[in-house]
Amino acid sequence: MNTKNLIKSYIFYLISAFGISLTIKAHIGVSSFNSMNVALAEASQIKVGTITTLLNIVFLLIYMRMTDFKLYRKYALQGFSVLIFGLFINFFTYNLLSFLEISNYGLRIMTMVIGTIIGGSSVGMIISYNTITFPIESVCNELADKTSRSFMLYRYGIDLVSIAVSIIISLSFYLPFFVREGTIISFILLSFSMSTVRKWRERSLQIG
Repeated sequence: MNTKNLIKSYIFYLISAFGISLTIKAHIGVSSFNSMNVALAEASQIKVGTITTLLNIVFLLIYMRMTDFKLYRKYALQGFSVLIFGLFINFFTYNLLSFLEISNYGLRIMTMVIGTIIGGSSVGMIISYNTITFPIESVCNELADKTSRSFMLYRYGIDLVSIAVSIIISLSFYLPFFVREGTIISFILLSFSMSTVRKWRERSLQIG
């Protein structure tokens, strides 16, 4: 394993957490998976980064079961990664950006767009280094390998379930809806940012 790429991956984990925190502070809705995380955090009064870590650990346990608990090194890296990811989200959301209250709707849209691009681009870089994989994507890959259905089908399925759970929690606990226009912005920009950065890095490597 390339140690330099591993370190760079963790740096982009930090940057991605900052992007997610910006989208939360925009208060116009968040990405599909994060809409469930934020709803659970609001309903339980547990910090959103902690919820994010717990749900990622659930997917990690599922992945471990699917791979018969054989990939020890990979599990350890993923476990450590999701732990620091949640800690960074908490730090940025509740400490570094605690002062950030945006009342202007146009600035909220801009903050959401910037946060989504930062988060998506960072994830694209992490994927391109190919040293750490996210538990959710690992589960979807395993399901795609074991069935005749595609990775994207399972990934979008998780997004749809996340949206449904978020809406149910909001209705049940009389909370604001976290599936809003920001969710649509995220749907459009997140994959685009990830794909653009990955292609850019692939071209850079070919030229270099």
